[in-house]
Amino acid sequence: MRTDRLARSLVATAATAFLLTALPASADEALDALKAQGFARIAIANEPPFTAVNPDGSVSGAGPDVARAVFKRLGVDDVVASISEYGAMIPGLQARRFDAVTAGLFMKPERCAAVAYSQPILCDAEAFLLKAGNPLKLKSYKDIADNPQARIGAPGGGTEERLALEAGVPRERVIVVPDAQSGLTMVQQGRIDVYSLPVLSINALYKQSGDTALEVVAPVEGAPVYCDGAAFRRDQTALRDAFDTELAALKASGEFAAIIEPYGFSADAAINANRDALCAQK
Repeated sequence: MRTDRLARSLVATAATAFLLTALPASADEALDALKAQGFARIAIANEPPFTAVNPDGSVSGAGPDVARAVFKRLGVDDVVASISEYGAMIPGLQARRFDAVTAGLFMKPERCAAVAYSQPILCDAEAFLLKAGNPLKLKSYKDIADNPQARIGAPGGGTEERLALEAGVPRERVIVVPDAQSGLTMVQQGRIDVYSLPVLSINALYKQSGDTALEVVAPVEGAPVYCDGAAFRRDQTALRDAFDTELAALKASGEFAAIIEPYGFSADAAINANRDALCAQK
């Protein structure tokens, strides 16, 4: 009998411990953990101007720079980045490999259901990189779907991949591209006919290439404007709310504009956008 009571007691204790660890941490608890850690771990895609890893290994780009400024206001000294494919960012966040995602991960309903987004940070439209003269006359994702010869490259799990598939491009003609340099090379070599990324990313890639045999179509006809935000785990809405408070102060002070506008982003677009509306946008 005593053994049964002891077993029940151990089970109850274990269940209580599980419930306590499963409860959402308060903003103070989450912040204390990050302060003790000394940095916030962020996921990025190394896609300038959203995110970038410099030759010396340091992290820049509009997303990490805003995250660094906000976390500093919260008392967290720095950010440490890990490069990830878009499709792996949310699973990595949920598995606690990152503390946040600050990578041009545009808001859409299924992502908003999986993570706790901050208010908008970076907004952009979609663009195509293709051969000069646009030989296949591709100006929209539907144009690619309607041309049985056209192949599009896009980041795996990214918005561009989804837009292509939703426009009716067959899966076998949507080529997953691991990074921007690979996308550029694949267009140059004729392995894909168009590479799709946000306008600012495509323009930065095109400018860096110096290849006059290429051109940019921007913005893509019929594609919506999207905004990202810093993404946190669903059990860390208190930390997200604290981030939002300092993000709002950063926007109001003018520092936000000073950070992102040199990268080509519009501060007004992010300030005037709203998370709830963006999360409802298909």
